[in-house]
Amino acid sequence: MDVDTLCGQLIVGGYADAEPSKEFVDAVQRGRRGGAVLFRRNLPTLEAAWKACTTLAQAAPAECPLWLCVDEEGGRVSRLPAPARRLPAMLALAAHADEALIEKAGACTGTQLRALGFNLDLAPVLDVHTREDNPVIGDRAFGRDAATVTRLGLAFWRGLKSAGIAGCGKHFPGHGDTSVDSHVGLPVIPWDMDRLEQLELVPFQAAVAAGIECLMSAHVVCEAIHAGVPGTLSPRIGMSLLRGELGFRGALLSDDLEMKAISEQRGIQEAAVMAVLAGCDAILVCSRHDWQEQAHNALVREARRSTAFRARCEEAVERTLAVRRAWPCRAEPTFAQAQAIIQSAEVTEVAAQMARLAG
Repeated sequence: MDVDTLCGQLIVGGYADAEPSKEFVDAVQRGRRGGAVLFRRNLPTLEAAWKACTTLAQAAPAECPLWLCVDEEGGRVSRLPAPARRLPAMLALAAHADEALIEKAGACTGTQLRALGFNLDLAPVLDVHTREDNPVIGDRAFGRDAATVTRLGLAFWRGLKSAGIAGCGKHFPGHGDTSVDSHVGLPVIPWDMDRLEQLELVPFQAAVAAGIECLMSAHVVCEAIHAGVPGTLSPRIGMSLLRGELGFRGALLSDDLEMKAISEQRGIQEAAVMAVLAGCDAILVCSRHDWQEQAHNALVREARRSTAFRARCEEAVERTLAVRRAWPCRAEPTFAQAQAIIQSAEVTEVAAQMARLAG
């Protein structure tokens, strides 16, 4: 793989409008994007979602299938428009503490995503909700203790898998006990390793042991591990802890490098290189095409300068392609077929059951 393509495969990008821009599709065709992450702005209708996924999947080179990613957690983090079936927040469902129920919720979500052409759900949330004033996690979590989050988070992941969707546990090594939203600032966790090992790390360790395909890094400073350095940019967290001690063999995705916890501390070019060196196998740059291009250029320069960095890029791309090939994006052949699945009696019944329980 030439260096332009190699470094392009490390980037999962987003775009601004309902339809993929010409420049974004062109980047996909040239192998300069490893995936796309779609948001509500990109999904005004279900048909727009199906068309976008179909267009992007067909644009990708055969040897470099895409990740088509979306944050579909339920509750307030739900991207699919009506008439897709939106699930309640996981904390509300978790009050029933029923693994079978949560697995059905994951399967319901996965079935809808698969019909539209997605192949990676940026879920489940594996953060433990231990801080009531947390501005970003809250009811996105499955519980307030590590055992509940582990049991129910992995049940949701199994449901996704049963529907043909890979999961991505987040946000490693834990975002549940922060008072700052990493979208707007840099959170710091002051706890010592004993506390982290007994609480925050427990769901992630269990997910690794269960074989989860992907994890997402957190833009959170863990003072006990790497003072002053957010997890996304820390080799002590991404390499030593996650790969070394926990034995993770899947793909590590960064959280969005456009978030202020990173972008106000580092430029996009420096952050992109640091994230890959820290262990991220793919970096998310979720809206700005110019920043995606700057990140790509920085990665190419470093790969040409350093054989060690190029080898790290090759390792990362090999790891992500293994996941993408195992979980291909295959939308239904027509939108009518996709819509029929989403509005099927089975999906409708499960969604209605979840709403009754959470209500």
